[in-house]
Parts: sequence; structure tokens; C-alpha cells
Amino acid sequence: MATFIHPRLVNDVFGDPGVYAELMFERRALLLDLGDLAPLSASALLKVSHVFISHAHADHFSGFDRLLRLCLGRDKTVALFGPPGLADRVGHKLAGYSWNLVHNYEAELVFAVTEIHPGAQTTAARYRSSTGFQREPAPQGAAEAGIVWDEPALRVRAVALDHQIPSMAYAIEEKAHVNIWKNRLAERGWPVGPWLAELKRATLAGLPDDTPFRIWWREQGEPRETQVPLGTLKAEVLNIVPGRKIAYVVDAVFHEANAQRIAGLAAGADILFIESPFLDADAAIAARKHHLTARQAGLLARRAGAKELVTFHYSPRYLGRADELRREARIAFAQGAVPDHPMRQVS
Repeated sequence: MATFIHPRLVNDVFGDPGVYAELMFERRALLLDLGDLAPLSASALLKVSHVFISHAHADHFSGFDRLLRLCLGRDKTVALFGPPGLADRVGHKLAGYSWNLVHNYEAELVFAVTEIHPGAQTTAARYRSSTGFQREPAPQGAAEAGIVWDEPALRVRAVALDHQIPSMAYAIEEKAHVNIWKNRLAERGWPVGPWLAELKRATLAGLPDDTPFRIWWREQGEPRETQVPLGTLKAEVLNIVPGRKIAYVVDAVFHEANAQRIAGLAAGADILFIESPFLDADAAIAARKHHLTARQAGLLARRAGAKELVTFHYSPRYLGRADELRREARIAFAQGAVPDHPMRQVS
């Protein structure tokens, strides 16, 4: 099945955490965290429309400056989401530069910041280049059922995890994947054309089946059109299957409250990206630093019913030993338990 969301790690497993999720056919992308962005090309970063930040530790937020530098002088709005205090931090970043000439730019760069607060409340602020990035308040809102962003093709959910400070975890959910049966189009004499994109949008928007839908095309240079109920088109030429779900979990201590939140957010995820900084032999260090072990990551992925596990954010103390972290997580994911000495017992 063709997929709409194509995620990949920004850095290697020892580098700053982050996932770049390209949205196929839309020429845009979502970014999970803003650490070191050097591996991403300028063209890749300029596709970013939304950034979902876990927290403001340097390895998750220092890349804001590169994003700012690339986008400056372009007509672009970048939406940023994150924990309480994010709007202030974005403002502080922007205030670190002089903007006395920015009003001469014809293009307008806008950062729209949404903070996710306890109790499903959100607050927002906006920074525009034309004002020298002065903070402007924006309407407050609510993240019902944890949904912080919603559009026709996808939604993004968030949950706050304990890292001694709130660390947001996210799930990107494709609402549905709509495939076209081109042979059935041909059987009915309906041509391939731009109307199919509108048909997909109408379907994903959940319009009623009795909604009249216009099919149009040109035949020998002459315009042609017909109207068919949306439900008929869905039944005859569309194959609608559940979309993919991508979950992202970083910087969280292992305890039951966090485990419940992670399992709920990542339930049934097609891919779970989850931090695994430490081996379980160093669980005490992990707990002191409010991070997970590889075994804990695997157990959480199993508890969530994730289909695929991707571990990353490895501690540099294990340089040259990435396979040990990866293997420990995979054993826990597959079996629900890890032997005392997994490297000795697993080939």
C-alpha cells in the first residue's frame, strides 16, 4: 500500500533526536524536535510546515536558529507546538538578533507557536518578521482527546511525559488512505484528472454520502461534467483503508504513569520511534537522568502494540556498542522480557 507519511530519523542513533516526516504529494513535511538539523538539506527544511517539540533541552531545540536562517526572507508560516513556556523561548531566540532592517523584506516569515498545557488547554502566540518578531497574542484553544493539530488528511496528538519537566510525546495519525481503482474509472468512462484529488479531500473530510460530487474533464477540447453522489464514488472507485500512525517518544523516566501515557498514545502505531539511551544494566543511571533503558523501550513498544520499533537517542557512553542497545530493545519487544545477559544468550 502506498503511504502518505514517510518518516526518518534526522541523525544517527547517537546524534540529536528528531524525526523528519515527509508528506508525499504535498511538497511539505513535519518535524519532530529541533536538535541538530545539519543532515537535512535546505530544500528538505524549507518543506517543513509544522514542528512538534518535546522540550527545550539544547539537543531538542538548538536547531531553531538554522530553521530561522533558512526561512528568513521567504513568505512562509511555520507552526511550532510544544510544552508550556515554548512561546517565551521562541521569543528569546528571536530577541537574540537585531531586526532593524527586516521591515525592508517583501516576504513575511511567521512563527505561530502553540503551547500545550495540562487540562487539554492551549495558548498561542505569533511572531512576524514585518514587526521585527514582536510577540502577538493569539486565541487560546483546547486539545480535546490530546489532538493539537487537525487537518483533512492527518491529525497530531500529544501527551506530556515526566522528564522532571514536561516532555511532550506525539503521534501523527493519517486519518485514512484513499486509493483509486483506475480500472473501475475506465469501466465507467470517468477519466483520471484533478477531480480525483478533490474526491480524496471530500472523502477524508467525512462529507455525507448523499453529497453531490462533480466530475469534470475535457473531451476533444470540449468541457464535460457529471454529478454523482459521493457515496456512490466511494463504493465504486475508492479503496479506503486506515492510515498509518507514527509515534515519537523521547526523554521520559520509566514509571507507571509515563508507561500508561506512552501506551495510550502509541497504541497500534505502525512505527514507534522511542529513545533508548541506556542498557538495562545501567537502569539506575537512566532513572537518575530521567531516561529510558533499551529494555524499557522494548517493553513499552510491546505494551502499546506497536508494529515496528525504532530506537535512537543512544548515550555516547555506548559508542561502538549500538547493536547491544538495539538488540536489548528488540528482545523485550518480541518476548516481553530480556535475559540477564542478552549479548551472551542471543546470536
